[in-house]
Amino acid sequence: MLRIYTRISRVLFTSLLATAATSPIVLAQGLGSSPYSALGIGELYPTGNVTNLGMGGIGISNASPFYLNLQNPALLGSRPPYTVFEVGLVGQSKTISQNIGNETQVQRSFGGNLGYLALAFPASSRWSMALSLRPYTFVNYDITQTSRLVGTTAAAQYNYSGRGGLNKASFATGYRLYKNIFVGAEGSFMFGNITNSSDARVVIEQLGVGAQDTRVNRLSRANYSDIVWKLGLAWRPKLNQDWTLNLGATYDPATKVKGTETEIYQQTTLAGLNLGVADTLRNNATGRTTLPQQANFGISIERANRLLVGVDVGFQQWGKYKTLNDQLGKLKDGMNVAAGIEYTPKPSSNKYTDLITYRAGFQYNKLPYVVQGAQINDINGSLGLSLPVGAYYVNHVTLSVIGGQRGVLSSTQIREQYVRIAIGFSLTDRWFRKPVID
Repeated sequence: MLRIYTRISRVLFTSLLATAATSPIVLAQGLGSSPYSALGIGELYPTGNVTNLGMGGIGISNASPFYLNLQNPALLGSRPPYTVFEVGLVGQSKTISQNIGNETQVQRSFGGNLGYLALAFPASSRWSMALSLRPYTFVNYDITQTSRLVGTTAAAQYNYSGRGGLNKASFATGYRLYKNIFVGAEGSFMFGNITNSSDARVVIEQLGVGAQDTRVNRLSRANYSDIVWKLGLAWRPKLNQDWTLNLGATYDPATKVKGTETEIYQQTTLAGLNLGVADTLRNNATGRTTLPQQANFGISIERANRLLVGVDVGFQQWGKYKTLNDQLGKLKDGMNVAAGIEYTPKPSSNKYTDLITYRAGFQYNKLPYVVQGAQINDINGSLGLSLPVGAYYVNHVTLSVIGGQRGVLSSTQIREQYVRIAIGFSLTDRWFRKPVID
């Protein structure tokens, strides 16, 4: 037990150092700038661990004795009686493009963050639990627009920016109900804040004086904190001695998350001097934002920890999302389809190269974002591998690479082309063993 505590402290310290090098705050700081994160509660983080990301993000039906999969809490009940600690780091390089007039404007962005911390441990031979901390959404955008004021020769400049995001601290449990039937639940404390600001720079003509630039600022800050739930179910019947069929489903009920919001208007000069008293429209006004219900289904077939092929499908009712002041968020229902494969040459071999696990996957997402009447799509492909390390090769270092694109290059849409790299560390040990005296 002391050994795994030592390993955890080393990996955690290294992970936090790497995160601090790329992000000023550990959680909810995002994966670089994204104009689409201005919509709703921000851009959603991937829900899977690094192993899932390498095979298209699938994880609703498939489980592994060597890695954690917290996408379906029911699968915790299928775990062997070992304690597993995992940490994941995520970095992303992105190119943002848009056609404006006859030009294509391009911006490049990079961001990195702590993907998750997770610890799973057995309560009995058929019951396991897990604790985890991970970002849920992030907001990170800066947008500038310039236009002529109607009926004048003056121009107006509009600036929009946002920062922040939501995080989840979760407790999950899974139980083997009967033979190959598993049930599970996850309760999460969701918390965080999102700050959106905008300003308009105008030119006011003053008689006999000339022109004076002024800026009208709007600042909105929302804080969120509440409990959200997820339910899971899995069935894993054996087809024969070698092959197993896996079926899984999860359900996130619609939840009204408590929050407070402050909204302030202020007119200033370009130098930042106030031109009047700030107008506070809302001061810590309480409300509830409605998060939609979500349902995910998965099917996979595997051969004794050697080969796994699976498909996941998910549906999200983002069209029913509401803001803290009970207004519809102008989003559309989303859906996703993912397919993945995982292969280990010879899991029972003593040869190191036979124990390396390889992954590949594909994912299609219909995002809830709508721009000029068109719903945005996200398509990506992924590759990954896990390298066994340590005594008996039960610990692993996992690397996943995802490349994709969202949106299309046009005058109304913004195209984002990205490469996402995730690295994870998985440490396995057996806790709570009764000592045996010869």
